[in-house]
Parts: sequence; C-alpha cells; structure tokens
Amino acid sequence: MVQGEDLGAWMQARRLGWDKLGAAQQWLLESVLGVEEAGEDERPVRRTRDDKWMLNLAAARRFHAREGHLNVPRKHVELVSVDEAGRDAAGVEASSGAGVEGQRRANLDQLGMRW
Repeated sequence: MVQGEDLGAWMQARRLGWDKLGAAQQWLLESVLGVEEAGEDERPVRRTRDDKWMLNLAAARRFHAREGHLNVPRKHVELVSVDEAGRDAAGVEASSGAGVEGQRRANLDQLGMRW
C-alpha cells in the first residue's frame, strides 16, 4: 500500500487489461518497470451460472455429509475443488430451463433442504 493505493492490485489490473492500455503506457510498464502482459495461465477463470451452481451443490453435499444438516452458519466457508464439483453435481443439467430448476430442487430436497 502506497498512499492508500494497493500496488499489487493496480499492477495486476494493468497486466490483465494490457490491451486497454495505450502504446506509451505499455512501453513505460515494459521498459521502466519490467512489467509484461499477463499470460493466458494467469487470467481469471470465468465461471458460468451452471458452474457456480455445481460448486455450491458440491459444498452443500460435503457440509451435509459431515454435519448431517444444512443449517450452515452465515460466515462458514466450505472448500471444494472444481473436479469434486463436477463429479458431485452429475445430473444437474437438463435440456430445458424448467428441467434444470426441477433437478436442482430435487438435489437440494435429497439433502433435506427446508423450503
């Protein structure tokens, strides 16, 4: 932090938004600071709504398996891997929107979700 500015966040924003910088800004970052554009492996992963649902369902299943209920404390964090979410959420997607919602509701009902 320098004068209230988080330099790490600022630098990351410049590297990730390299294409939005002017040629002079890119040159200054490269030549003066030795900063380069972020590589593809450094870019944040964009998750779809379905991906987020699968991660949340996997977290609910893990919590329920350990605790036996879904009364999750407000500030609780359940860590799950993307691979685990993909396996745990099999069968969530259906061909129509109504089917997806019905399947999602059924998955939560299986865990004893109180509506």
